Amino acid sequence: MNILESILQLPVIMRTRRNHALEHATIHMLSSHQRHLPLAGSSTPSGFYIYGAVSTEQVANAVGEALARLKAGERTLAIHPNCGTNLVTAAGLSGLAALTVLGTGRRNRNLLERLPTLFLMMAAALVAAQPLGLLAQEHLTTLSDLGDLRVTGITPVSRGRVAVHRVDTVS
Repeated sequence: MNILESILQLPVIMRTRRNHALEHATIHMLSSHQRHLPLAGSSTPSGFYIYGAVSTEQVANAVGEALARLKAGERTLAIHPNCGTNLVTAAGLSGLAALTVLGTGRRNRNLLERLPTLFLMMAAALVAAQPLGLLAQEHLTTLSDLGDLRVTGITPVSRGRVAVHRVDTVS
């Protein structure tokens, strides 16, 4: 087993990845019942948060449906196109593209002369980031096999004007 596999198998990482998968599936369920609903989430080893104008009952129903569907094998629910993993992948690849273009070539070459190449390389990085971000979710940041994960509570949390729900889990 390599170092990355060892890290991904750490209990705290596995719990976080499973919660991340359930968070995504919950957001999929909420979005399927109310289109264009602005939602966000964040995961921890002990659960996850859902940010958005939804009731505790809606969150509870979505979590229950998401849990059942993931446990029934609907692995694609663990992947979400708006996940922060996709943003980090895009930012990382774009940054590497910029460093590559700006860090190579003749030292006296004008920055303006390099701009077309810079834009082309960054655009290519952004295009490549779309499928790579989804793969990173599937293999690194989520774990659709929930094992014995179960939900122990759903609590509304006060965060100013933003509606937030904390979903607690154990596994």
